[in-house]
Amino acid sequence: MKQGFLSILPLAAGAAAYGFAFGVIAAQLDFPWWGIAIMSASVHAGSSQIVAVEQFASEGFVIGAVLAGLALNMRYLGIIASLNSVLKEVPLFQRLFAIHITSDENWALTFAKRAKDPSIGAPFLIGSGLTMFVTWIISTTGGALLGQSIPNLVDYGLGFAFTAAFIAMARAMWRNKQDTLPWIITFVVTILLIKLSLGSAFAIIAGSIAGVITTGLTQQISKKAAA
Repeated sequence: MKQGFLSILPLAAGAAAYGFAFGVIAAQLDFPWWGIAIMSASVHAGSSQIVAVEQFASEGFVIGAVLAGLALNMRYLGIIASLNSVLKEVPLFQRLFAIHITSDENWALTFAKRAKDPSIGAPFLIGSGLTMFVTWIISTTGGALLGQSIPNLVDYGLGFAFTAAFIAMARAMWRNKQDTLPWIITFVVTILLIKLSLGSAFAIIAGSIAGVITTGLTQQISKKAAA
């Protein structure tokens, strides 16, 4: 657990930067600091929190914010399923806690370490997850507390934090060149629907579905070609 706690510190530093930026923006959109703290502890999903807050602030519809969050969090169905081999010997309470504190960063780090050392398991996952969990709560709450006193996020060099975070997460999820077409289809469909004035939450869901369908079709074509 100690190894996990320490190994992920460089990634936690990056998460703290965009967590602080998220807290600042949320405060400037009139979200209370304590609300951000509770949201970070209970939801603990950076990209979904960012999109949900911006969606709610721009349109004022809770359902839109929820749908946007769900769309971005669909990837966790696969992430959590992959943890079965890591958490199968862990008691239910610890398993649920480990799932809650699992993020893209500590999941990717755990499996990267596990590929080299099969003894890496639940303690490492939980230790690294705790680092990310605490870092996210502190950084977002700190940003929310200082948000009203910062006039312009861009002036402090944090305007690119969200974009950088999404790029980093996308790079971590990239497997091989077979991902290229589904990613392009997802991006094009989402942007096109937004340009056609469809709500961003629904556009994200539609784009994700288009990407999944494309993945299925390309896999079938590859299997037939191999046969």
